[in-house]
Amino acid sequence: MLENYKTVKERGNHEIVIQKSRFIAHFKRTKTEQEALDFIQEIKKEHWNATHNCSAYLIGEQDLIQKANDDGEPSGTAGVPMLEVLKKRSLKNTAVVVTRYFGGIKLGAGGLIRAYGSSVSEGLNHVGVVNRTLCYTMETTIDYTWLGKIENEVRQSLYPLKEITYADLVTIHVYVEANNVEAYHEWMTELTNGQSETKQGKSVYLETDADT
Repeated sequence: MLENYKTVKERGNHEIVIQKSRFIAHFKRTKTEQEALDFIQEIKKEHWNATHNCSAYLIGEQDLIQKANDDGEPSGTAGVPMLEVLKKRSLKNTAVVVTRYFGGIKLGAGGLIRAYGSSVSEGLNHVGVVNRTLCYTMETTIDYTWLGKIENEVRQSLYPLKEITYADLVTIHVYVEANNVEAYHEWMTELTNGQSETKQGKSVYLETDADT
């Protein structure tokens, strides 16, 4: 599993108009190629009367699956420029379909390349991109006498607090990045003078808005 990667924030779309042609970029996270293909077919069915429904997607941790389709536009003027934007933004597991409704003015090869690329780029700015960081839920069990100090330290730390559960002892649940697990163990042991027990829980991806 990748420790960090970027992907589209959520499913969404964004429209721009260039020389009277409407370009609507549709985005979705897709973990498998079949999910990407299903998404493309869904958009094609929804916009069956459009002039073109061009598509591109990247699948896999190492982008082993990369596909682009011009859907009737001149070869290399739509799908590839769309794919290049996804790659330039370092996105993974992302599919995009750009629906074009022709407005009567031909754009030429260069114009099409710029139009499809801009549609995806501006669409990503609108829909949003997130960083996904692999974390583990760490469960630290302490005596109630430590609660005030440890809760305060956690809330001021770089470890996001998930929850606190109360029973005979108190358990503090936090998210810790994969490469910080050992450091968290040491930190908590030091804070409690060894009077705590920390267990590593399930892995989960935390999402934060990306700058790009």
